[in-house]
Amino acid sequence: MTAEALEKYCGSIFWNSSFLQREDPDLPVCVEQTVLVWAPLGFLWLCAPWHIAVLCRNATPTKHLSKLYLGKQIVVGLLFLTAVAGLAVTLGEDYGPTRDTTATEKNPWVFYANPILFTVSWILLMLCQEGVRRREGAVDSATVFLFWLILVVCDIFPFQTLLREALRMGEISDLPRFCLFYISFGLELIALILSAFADVPREAEDLVKKVPTYVLNNSDLGRPLVQKDMWELSEAESTLQISQRFQQTMQTELKAARTRLQTKMRKRGEEKASKGQGEGLQIGHQNSLGKGVSQDVLMMEEKGDKKDKKKEKKKKKKEEKEDYPESWLIPTIATTFKGVLWESAFFKLVTDLLSFASPQILKLMISFTTDKSIYTWTGYMYAVLLILVAVFQSLFLQQYFQRCFVLGMKVRTAIMAAVYKKALVVSNDARKESTVGETVNLMSADAQRFNDVVNFIHLLWSCPLQIALAIAFLWIELGPAVLAGLAVMVLMVPINGLLANMSKNVQIENMRYKDKRMKIVNEMLNGIKILKLYAWEPSFQNQVMGIREQELVVMRKFAYLSSVSTFIFSCAPALVSLATFAVFVAVDSENVLDAGKAFTSISLFNILRFPLAFLPMLIAAMVQTSVSKTRLEKFLGGEDLDTNIVRHDPSFNTAVSVCNGTFAWEKDAEPVLKNVSLEIKPGKLVAVVGVVGSGKSSLISAMLGEMHSAKGFINVQGSVAFVPQQAWIQNATLRDNILFGCPLEDSRFQATLEACALGPDLELLPGGDQTEIGEKGINLSGGQKQRVSLARAAYSQADVYLLDDPLSAVDSHVGKHLFEEVVGPKGILKDKTRILVTHGVSFLPYVDEIVVLKEGCVSEVGSYQSLKDSKGAFSEFLDTYAKEEDPTSDGEEVGLVPDLQDPQADIPPEDIVSMTLKRESSIRRSQRNRSVRLRKNSSLKKPKPPADDETKKGQRLIEKETMETGQVKFSVYLQYLRAMGWGYSTMFFLVYFIQNVAFIGQNLWLSDWTNDAEDYYNKTYPNWKRDTRIGVFGALGVAQGLFVFMGTLLLANGSINASRILHSRLLNNILRVPMMFFDTTPSGRVVNRFAKDIFTVDEAIPQSFRSWIMCFLGVLGTLFVICLATPIFTAIIIPLAVVYYFVQRFYVASSRQLRRLDSVSRSPIYSHFGETVSGLSVIRAYGHQDRFLKHNEKVIDENLKSVYPWIVSNRWLAIRLEFLGNLVVFFSALLAVIARDSLDSGLVGLSISYALNVTQTLNWLVRMTSELETNIVAVERVSEYTEMENEADWVSEIRPPEKWPEAGRLRFENFKVRYRPELDLVLHGITCDIDSTEKIGIVGRTGAGKSSLTNCLFRIIEAAEGRILIDGTDIATLGLHDLRSRLTIIPQDPVLFSGTLRMNLDPFETFSDEEIWRILELSHLKEYVGGLQEGLTHEVSEGGENLSIGQRQLLCLARALLRKSRILILDEATAAVDLETDNLIQKTIRREFSHCTVLTIAHRLHSILDSSRVMVLDAGKIVEFDSPSTLFNKQGHFYSMARDAGITTVDSTALDSTALDSTAL
Repeated sequence: MTAEALEKYCGSIFWNSSFLQREDPDLPVCVEQTVLVWAPLGFLWLCAPWHIAVLCRNATPTKHLSKLYLGKQIVVGLLFLTAVAGLAVTLGEDYGPTRDTTATEKNPWVFYANPILFTVSWILLMLCQEGVRRREGAVDSATVFLFWLILVVCDIFPFQTLLREALRMGEISDLPRFCLFYISFGLELIALILSAFADVPREAEDLVKKVPTYVLNNSDLGRPLVQKDMWELSEAESTLQISQRFQQTMQTELKAARTRLQTKMRKRGEEKASKGQGEGLQIGHQNSLGKGVSQDVLMMEEKGDKKDKKKEKKKKKKEEKEDYPESWLIPTIATTFKGVLWESAFFKLVTDLLSFASPQILKLMISFTTDKSIYTWTGYMYAVLLILVAVFQSLFLQQYFQRCFVLGMKVRTAIMAAVYKKALVVSNDARKESTVGETVNLMSADAQRFNDVVNFIHLLWSCPLQIALAIAFLWIELGPAVLAGLAVMVLMVPINGLLANMSKNVQIENMRYKDKRMKIVNEMLNGIKILKLYAWEPSFQNQVMGIREQELVVMRKFAYLSSVSTFIFSCAPALVSLATFAVFVAVDSENVLDAGKAFTSISLFNILRFPLAFLPMLIAAMVQTSVSKTRLEKFLGGEDLDTNIVRHDPSFNTAVSVCNGTFAWEKDAEPVLKNVSLEIKPGKLVAVVGVVGSGKSSLISAMLGEMHSAKGFINVQGSVAFVPQQAWIQNATLRDNILFGCPLEDSRFQATLEACALGPDLELLPGGDQTEIGEKGINLSGGQKQRVSLARAAYSQADVYLLDDPLSAVDSHVGKHLFEEVVGPKGILKDKTRILVTHGVSFLPYVDEIVVLKEGCVSEVGSYQSLKDSKGAFSEFLDTYAKEEDPTSDGEEVGLVPDLQDPQADIPPEDIVSMTLKRESSIRRSQRNRSVRLRKNSSLKKPKPPADDETKKGQRLIEKETMETGQVKFSVYLQYLRAMGWGYSTMFFLVYFIQNVAFIGQNLWLSDWTNDAEDYYNKTYPNWKRDTRIGVFGALGVAQGLFVFMGTLLLANGSINASRILHSRLLNNILRVPMMFFDTTPSGRVVNRFAKDIFTVDEAIPQSFRSWIMCFLGVLGTLFVICLATPIFTAIIIPLAVVYYFVQRFYVASSRQLRRLDSVSRSPIYSHFGETVSGLSVIRAYGHQDRFLKHNEKVIDENLKSVYPWIVSNRWLAIRLEFLGNLVVFFSALLAVIARDSLDSGLVGLSISYALNVTQTLNWLVRMTSELETNIVAVERVSEYTEMENEADWVSEIRPPEKWPEAGRLRFENFKVRYRPELDLVLHGITCDIDSTEKIGIVGRTGAGKSSLTNCLFRIIEAAEGRILIDGTDIATLGLHDLRSRLTIIPQDPVLFSGTLRMNLDPFETFSDEEIWRILELSHLKEYVGGLQEGLTHEVSEGGENLSIGQRQLLCLARALLRKSRILILDEATAAVDLETDNLIQKTIRREFSHCTVLTIAHRLHSILDSSRVMVLDAGKIVEFDSPSTLFNKQGHFYSMARDAGITTVDSTALDSTALDSTAL
């Protein structure tokens, strides 16, 4: 429409610029009647089809009619009536009976068109609102809300026009339309308010309760957020959906990549072949893949000289590296999530463009204050424009962030799901390339890296764009002078790069010390019992402190380096502006710096700072991610397991058939099994035997399809159950471990437990079958794990059972029981096909068939008798293994211990099994104590209501964990500052404050400088003035940098002080807490205090502390400058500060809790994955891959439930804070307009450019507060462990004589003890006398209190009543170190520490080398140590891994010999030691300790038959105490124990054992 047509349509002028060029501008009425009506209605008409489409599809309304909905419809109905009334007024005026007949002019068209338009629109809107009601899951409509908003904004113009007109004329010219307009405006306002509320149906209320605001509100309602408060994920956000979409794209991309790889390999193969033929090398074509390459290389290496060798090696490495499909992961991610990527890119582009609008408006604003001829309303318009630009920028930026963070989350989820899925099907070749830890890292570290990079991926194009735009705008302002500032910025980059590189090297060194320190701490905690028993704590404390000091030196170096880079970074803005302005003023005397130029430039420089700082960081992150990309591509592109090796063809009449199979672990490796053919009939029990390394386990693996088949195939009928050699236990309840996904049938479950001898164990475990088993079965002994693994198989009711030597891990009694009850001819699996790998010769007579393997081939198959007679490989095997069997097992005892059927009357039937349990139990503590520890682990997740005792424990544990929820107490901050030292803290704050003053001073100077432009208008600018201006400006800039540098140095020194103090307190106290603490606290929790929390204290807290102070002072400075310019602003600060405070408290509380929930819900993902990888063969054997996949999806979803609200809560915060920041900008501009006459332009520019920056600073301040709170928790956690109650003093007032104890007499007087105040007594009044040099054997069933007795001697547990006297001295009066260093113990498990052999024997270096060599000779180690290159300085690896168990036990003996004390306690080593070592130890002890009092806790009765007396304990009381022969003849407790051990007479056995000793030696 042309202007003329519009004027005719309206009946008035459409546009005339004179309307605006006056003090009180207004829009022409025609514009108000056309443009301002069509804009909102056009928007409505565009959006309506989307809503109305729902009405066509969905015939029946799904929701009830709510009051809100009815209210909305009634308002629209009333508006419809006003529109009709408007039309009626026009018609009445033109055609009604009351019309003015004299008037020739009719009403213009607009009075007909607008009411009709509105009438139709209101009907349309009512339909739209009904559409919203019927839409599934919709509670409101953004488009409807926006329509009302636009409409109300557009109607404000006619609103004031009509009002001003009426006031000017003193009367209302057109009363009916005037009234109708104001009625409809009121209704529109009501509609706008109503549309802002969500219409939640009753049925969805509980779902909607869980929206972010609820999550955020909830955190301050006195109870912290928990996982179940999180709302459910939408379908599209769930792991299942994300991973399905990702997998589909991945398949196509991977296929393409594989094709590319094959083409490349073929080309390479052809080149090689032609080359090879030229050199007389024939390489099979199929071999050019994989191994062929390296063969070729080898042949050539022989020919070439060394240089060639190096080249070839590199080439070979490179070729091997490229042997996997590459460059497909990034395209896959891009294709899968392209929608979100494009959306976020659009939002980012708009945000970037808007960010350059503010400086331009600022420029106009400054010109407005300088040029008084501009109308005042222009200033108000600029202020409104400023806030509009800022608000839109905020909204677009937050939309961009929301999408990017959700995208990062989805990418991480997709990668994690893909890695998990791949891990379930990965072939052995690919699996061998990475350890379990590395594979878990793919899921944790590498996926997280992608997440982090994806968050900021758009900065790759956005940073260069921002830099280019900023330079362009700066060029417009200042011309070529910009290049000077830019040069300074570019120069900063390499300097920072250099510093970063140096810091990286320092950081690597720091990590080395950290690892070293953590290794020792870890060992200390694992061997804490030994440290206490030997009183070795000081030695280890000094070691750790020594390393810590070195670590702190490196940390100080790092802190100094980073303070240099901070100095450079903080000087940068000042230097850049200095260089630019100096060059600008110096180049030409005409160039005068005015406020517009200066402050616009400063705003632009502020925009520039971000991309320049971020680009190098982003590039570094990209480099790291490319490493992750390579690792992920290699893993995900690896080969899958071939599923066709094992067939399931029902036409075979055998249960398992192996037809001429040759199997290898890898494609190109030597075959382990060669030409194996086997047929196993259904229901048979087949034993597979052979010497170590003959391929028994490989045969089982081949039957499971885990091996690579070179030729032949395997057929298995029906389902398979598999018991691996090393039991694989899940971190779940005992019941879940056995059920393994099968439904629970109680009778079958009980029968399985009975058969697998798990009954007695369940009685010992605190929660029965509901006891939570720790990771890797940590709270079960080896034998228990194996039995659980067997029970899992027995319960599964499979058709074929593959048992890989399950009986070797259990004790021989238990093994016989299991064979008889489960595996053997009368066991619960008697009708199934069982293939049993075994070394136990005693079971062989009972099997149906024996397969003998020799060097990977089947050498014989047949029954026991026929093979024995044939004198082949089998009889060799028998000879080898029969010798190793227990020497006490006589011929008839192979008859499956007849005692088992008919136990002695006075022994409860399960006791035969439970007696051997103690032998397996690798946890040394007494049973009661152990159950407490289990209870502690299990009470968290236990479904059934615990008993009182457990409730007490459980509550205590949970209370302790929840201590970390609410707000951190202020005293914790004070504690940290105190540790830093008050001097450092106050100085540091002061210096930063002065720096801020310098910063404000510099900017005030600049604003004063810009006023020169007015003073010297059209005059020459004097040089002295110019130089002063530049000089002072520069000096203030450098001063800032120097103060920051000083502040950072002060902080560095203070924080290192704090680190030293907190760490030494923690270490000091941990070594002094009672043993009980370690029994009830998982060592991981303590290690975490030393690792993560100390790391936080060292590095994170100083960092966040500094950032917080800088942000805080920055905000204060900004507010100060604005108040300086416009003092009235102080009135606005207070309400803003109140709002800010509440928003911040709200957010920090929720964010902290959400972060916690995130990290808590993250660990199950990794631990479940680690578990899956280590139990792959079991999962595949049972065919439970899908169940595990589903479980993985579930745990990832649980994690996403807390990540998603965290992302949303960050957006929630950012929007609110940015609005506050935008209000600051608006008010500073508004007040500048109001006070325009009294202000100079420099101050206006200063206050607004400051305000523009405040938004970001406010945002950071809250982030930093949150981060500081999160980090300071570490101080709280560390101090929690420094305030625990200690055991008795190491050295007390009463010191024993130098030679004490001389005689070695022991006396117990009514001695009672309990492990903790709330538990029962463990020893009930022990009273006895033990004479000097007596040899006492202590025996008793599990839990009788044997170990407790020795613990009491060393005061590991303190007496509840009674006392112990050694040589007449009450041990309770002595210091612990005085007591413990005078007694000697040879513990059950030989614990060694990493360090030299010498350190392990004599950590305080009190003995000479000669003495140590003599002792080594006595303990039969001289030959071994003498043969080592380093001798006594030979490094022992962690836990003594590089020594055999026998050697470790002998080293413990050497420790005892060195101490030469008069009392020796011997906690006899369990089955860990071979007979030979055992005899060596026994002989040495008898010879060397003949003059000492020896207490032996016996597990094998044979070893104590030559004691002077035997003490029999039962339930904490002494029941028998006399010489072995007397007790044996008494036929009491001791007699029955001896019978079980197969001892018929004491004397004869004693003789036997000595005879045996001599043969063994």
